[in-house]
Amino acid sequence: MGGLQRFEQRLEQMISGAFARTFRSAVQPVEIAAALERELDNKAQVLSRDRRLVPNDFHVELAKTDLDRLAPYDSTLARELSDQLQDHARGQSYVFPGPIRIGFEEADDLTTGRFRVRSEAQAKVQGTATDTQVRRARALLEINGTRHPLQPPGLVVGRGSDADLRINDPGISRRHAEFMISLPSESDHRPGDPAPHPHIEVHDLGSTNGITIGGRRVPSATLRDGEEVRVGNTTVTVRVVEEDDLGQGRSLGV
Repeated sequence: MGGLQRFEQRLEQMISGAFARTFRSAVQPVEIAAALERELDNKAQVLSRDRRLVPNDFHVELAKTDLDRLAPYDSTLARELSDQLQDHARGQSYVFPGPIRIGFEEADDLTTGRFRVRSEAQAKVQGTATDTQVRRARALLEINGTRHPLQPPGLVVGRGSDADLRINDPGISRRHAEFMISLPSESDHRPGDPAPHPHIEVHDLGSTNGITIGGRRVPSATLRDGEEVRVGNTTVTVRVVEEDDLGQGRSLGV
């Protein structure tokens, strides 16, 4: 028995056939499972002879009619689909860069019975900053939906345990790049003038794959608000925060 047949049987056993009756004339769960497996196969990137990187963040787009039918079972289906992808990945020597996430969304241009899948590899990011430090920071690094404060003198981004900000991306070296920041002194700020922006730089630390900005590999660069730095398969976005009169920060890029 194939993996997709086992997947169908598990769903039927868990919800007593209700799922199958609901989806009789709409998108079938096994079709979604097959499409997700194809996403892994089509987007696998070779890391070594026996390891390939695959996406772990999936968005399944459906027509409103299908999405409404799915709603009572979406958590169960997402869990079963995740287990199915884990099984498929083990058999193909695929490596996920982080936890599998599967979400279901409405698409106005799709009709009942049709769907599409979007996916990307999103590495797990680990930092040590507290929420208070994030709120008070003059600059932030945004990575895969997470925000991390950039405080003087800076921090090292990498895959190793000695990095200040760890990114579980196989394309990133143990100590990949250093983001440096210096804040303007009080003498540089005249009363009534906007607060001067911090000076931010990024430096490659001799990584294997380097750092890329605007599609060009560079050894180092000065960064502005909203600038994107590519490290491995991950994008790091710089956000400079403007201080308002209440001392609370808001990102210039948002």
